[in-house]
Amino acid sequence: MLDDETTVRHVLMTADAVGGVWTYALELAAQLSRGGIRTTLATMGQPLHAGQREAAARVPGLRLVESSFKLEWMEDPWRDVAQAGDWLLALEERERPDVVHLNGYAHASLEWRAPRLVVGHSCVLSWWKAVLGERAPAKYDRYRQEVARGLRAADAVVAPTRAMLQALRDHYGAPLAGTVIPNGLDVSRFAVARKEPFVLAAGRIWDQAKNLGTLAAVAPHATWPVILAGSDKRPDGHERRRTGVVSIGWLEPAELHRWMARAAVYAFPARYEPFGLSVLEAALSGCALALGDVASLREVWRDGALFVSPDDPEALLDAMERLAHDDLLRARMSAAARARALEFTAERMGRRYADLYRELVSRRCTGSSPRPMLPRSSDDDGGSTVQPCA
Repeated sequence: MLDDETTVRHVLMTADAVGGVWTYALELAAQLSRGGIRTTLATMGQPLHAGQREAAARVPGLRLVESSFKLEWMEDPWRDVAQAGDWLLALEERERPDVVHLNGYAHASLEWRAPRLVVGHSCVLSWWKAVLGERAPAKYDRYRQEVARGLRAADAVVAPTRAMLQALRDHYGAPLAGTVIPNGLDVSRFAVARKEPFVLAAGRIWDQAKNLGTLAAVAPHATWPVILAGSDKRPDGHERRRTGVVSIGWLEPAELHRWMARAAVYAFPARYEPFGLSVLEAALSGCALALGDVASLREVWRDGALFVSPDDPEALLDAMERLAHDDLLRARMSAAARARALEFTAERMGRRYADLYRELVSRRCTGSSPRPMLPRSSDDDGGSTVQPCA
């Protein structure tokens, strides 16, 4: 993945333990390690559970450093964000990484020694607009300011889709340019088993962005049973039980993948999903896809899914019924989804990030001013090759 002349040997990366960024961080760290780059992964948001620690321990070259500081999108987070900033700067001073890779925004405005990369996986303002159809309320003005400041301070900004990159421009006025690097997975971890007649969905069931409540509402009218994997316990501890579906709760990744291998259809009628790692997992497992018709999912899946309006329960039910009753359509959509999914490999993702790290280090070494990071297509496997500093 990397040539022997690269000067990038160590990355300090942040991640939260709450959502898909955790999966992304481990996949990326594993790929970087194959090219001789070790990762110090600093976690925030909530304590890791035993399964997460075990997964991290299996990644070569990964050092895990845990905290429970609130994330910038959480309720009243700013004291924690400031304390986390001091913790991260001390960690950088001790670890001396070549690049700081931030999977959040606010900490990019700190006085880092190394070049800083910000990856925009999602944000509150674009979530609010997509899910609730309105501008986020005034209580998020501080969030808006801190995110904009972080984006302006970054040496490079990355998003997993053009749609997410555009959302950052729309809501924060920055970045003026950026790089699209799609997420990827180790495809060897996914298998296709004999398919069974049920519809599967996975995610935070309480999250309005996932729109799984709509799926639960139409499930009693579907020919095939609908199985929901994920927690319905909200951050405030409230839990709502769903009727009409089979709820199997939160699953360890390996167990969820076994369910995906068996499921004939994966339904995910999202209102907001900047990339959708669970959809990628399902497609690699051979599921036919019924997805919310949002720009990011269209961008990723093209003709590899049936798309339905998140506001149209009847359309969702119709798509599920078509896939249940039409064997040829289901087989065709399954094959199309898996073919598209095989383009989103962890190796490709790791190579793109390694190239960008080298570019950032080269700029710092030569003292050159940052040149515009022009948007790259999700299908562009490019990335610069940079010679080391003398």
